[in-house]
Amino acid sequence: MEIVKIGSQPSGKGPEDWFTGAVRIDPLFAANEARRGAGASVTFEPGARTAWHTHPLGQTLIVTAGCGWVQKEGGPVEEVHPGDVVWFELNEKHWHGATPYRNDAHCHSRDPKWQSGGLDGESHR
Repeated sequence: MEIVKIGSQPSGKGPEDWFTGAVRIDPLFAANEARRGAGASVTFEPGARTAWHTHPLGQTLIVTAGCGWVQKEGGPVEEVHPGDVVWFELNEKHWHGATPYRNDAHCHSRDPKWQSGGLDGESHR
């Protein structure tokens, strides 16, 4: 058994090449020999979002607070709320973040080999 105590890992600012706007990342757990992916709690201030990106192992988001938007390539922008769970398929290009008027927080899985598609500066709604 492993217990990672809250606050035992420092929060960090979301890197500017992965995110636009104010984003805070709170690590939850790291990948290891038994666990293929890592997990984090990510908080997006209003209007902040990820770059378009993919994950070879897919990605799960569990919305914990606020109001967010998610979009897969070629699909509509979808609004998500606390308690919603979003699954992006293996290598499915997507982005996620906060709406312009509310913050968003979610816990997410992340494999160590994700690929950023870059920030495109598009307005998403």
